[in-house]
Amino acid sequence: MMSLKNVGVFALGTLFGLEGIKLLSSKDAKKVYAHCTAGVLRMKDSVIDQVTTLQENCTDIYEEAKAINEERAQKEDAEEE
Repeated sequence: MMSLKNVGVFALGTLFGLEGIKLLSSKDAKKVYAHCTAGVLRMKDSVIDQVTTLQENCTDIYEEAKAINEERAQKEDAEEE
């Protein structure tokens, strides 16, 4: 059977929970959430730009490395003949 202390703790927790929901759904809180979300979206755009640049650079490096290996293979073939 639940003791009076446990019932009190449950009631207090429920009260704090309800007040917390009211606080989190207030206009001021929503404004804070909107500003934080806007910041995250700006950061996401910045990260996507950086990743795109990195991918382009990696593609350039890969293509240059392939060209170097092809030239080296051609020189080796010419030396063997």
